[in-house]
Amino acid sequence: MTKEQFIALGITEEQATKAAAASAEELKTYIPKTRFDEVNEAKKQAEKDIQTRDTQIEELKKVDAAGLKAEIEKLQGENKVNKEKYEADMKDLALTNAIKIALTGKVHDDTLAAGLVDKTKLVIDGDKVVGLDEQLKSLKDTKAFLFKPEGPQTQQPGFKVGVDQQQQQQGQRLSLKDAIAAKIQTQQPQQAQKT
Repeated sequence: MTKEQFIALGITEEQATKAAAASAEELKTYIPKTRFDEVNEAKKQAEKDIQTRDTQIEELKKVDAAGLKAEIEKLQGENKVNKEKYEADMKDLALTNAIKIALTGKVHDDTLAAGLVDKTKLVIDGDKVVGLDEQLKSLKDTKAFLFKPEGPQTQQPGFKVGVDQQQQQQGQRLSLKDAIAAKIQTQQPQQAQKT
């Protein structure tokens, strides 16, 4: 959690600073769920590929010597296509996860903003995605309404419909019936004073 989130929970600023530092230290060893899902998906795909190849080997044992060469070439071609598809799927999954991580907490709608990122212009370089920061900056410049404002947010002054002052301070809402009843009660003493 960030310092601002701790302060929002009612912790003093000094305690929030310490808690945010401790939280950041603890998260250094954290593995994001998206990375776990990516590795888990790769494992499942690898197991599926092994089963497919085992089946292919069993089929090869049944093929006669004359047709064996043609069958091997056919299977090699299929395996090449499957490998390319697998690599493309893993790259797409890695890019999708990197985009989601980069957008989390920064935009109002993750799915909409992620759909505006051009994955064909992104390159995976180890654990980094080259070109993502530039696209997000460009997207923030052209479609700023998608992004949440940065920095601590202050509550705008004014009246919230369905909330009295005490409940507004506590972050609670009233039903429409309760809001009308509260308004009527506040107006009755004023009308009595006028008469």
